[in-house]
Amino acid sequence: MYKISNDCIACGACEAECPVGAITAGDIYVISDACIDCGACADVCPVDAPQPE
Repeated sequence: MYKISNDCIACGACEAECPVGAITAGDIYVISDACIDCGACADVCPVDAPQPE
């Protein structure tokens, strides 16, 4: 499962890429347990905030 670090700039790029809708907005974005470890979020993040746990 991926987790979003505090480096998140809340740009929204990852949320749009998640194929299972596991990412939600907040002060920083959050990935739920629905994450399927596809890495799509990490591929589009400009600050490398999504990282595998």
